[in-house]
Amino acid sequence: MPVPADWPTTEAEALAEQERLRPLVRPSGAIGDAAAPDGDDRLIAGVDVAYDDARDLVVAAAVVLDRATLAVVEEATATGRVAFPYIPGLLAFRELPAVLDALAALTHRPGTVVCDGYGLAHPRRLGLASHLGVLTGLRTLGVAKTPFTFDHRAPGPARGDSTPLTDPATGEEVGRALRTRPGVKPVFVSVGHRIGLAEAVEATLGLTPRYRLPETTRHADSLCRRALTAASRVSDVN
Repeated sequence: MPVPADWPTTEAEALAEQERLRPLVRPSGAIGDAAAPDGDDRLIAGVDVAYDDARDLVVAAAVVLDRATLAVVEEATATGRVAFPYIPGLLAFRELPAVLDALAALTHRPGTVVCDGYGLAHPRRLGLASHLGVLTGLRTLGVAKTPFTFDHRAPGPARGDSTPLTDPATGEEVGRALRTRPGVKPVFVSVGHRIGLAEAVEATLGLTPRYRLPETTRHADSLCRRALTAASRVSDVN
């Protein structure tokens, strides 16, 4: 899954690319439907990214879990230079080159990828999860820690309670505020690509048997932070 040769380098180019890709998002489907080519729906992956801006380093991690047991099957990292400046709403262009490299380093191809971020819950309906799904053909969903610029009512206190995450400008439902642990603040689930919202919520609950965040995200976050520390040390030596 190589990074496209014409990867945007300016805000105008990135906005145009989002507008081009947005109609390609498929906001329906379920785990167990036909997987992407060579994808294995028994496997689910998490991806996450960490930065060292002072050294111009970015590290992405991809961790594959067995969907039934949540045991780690494989993990991979990729280290590179930051590919795009920080601009809200365009974070995918900073993160995706390294994420694509990490996914390409895996020997297992998961049927589904969970992103620590947004999918359709994005001003132009193309957050990282949707962008990644369209580029790779993989089923993707986003599970974020905050609601970004969208509105929601607090869900009920029980695990599994949820409320709509809505665009204040249009009233459109772009995701769900989901309680994954009793009495713990919710996460924000949105469709990425080739999955419906109800199915994305169900998948998120299956990944959170003990903690607020999905096991996919927890493993990927830990791995990319460790890899970034190691890469920063190497950079200092060199």
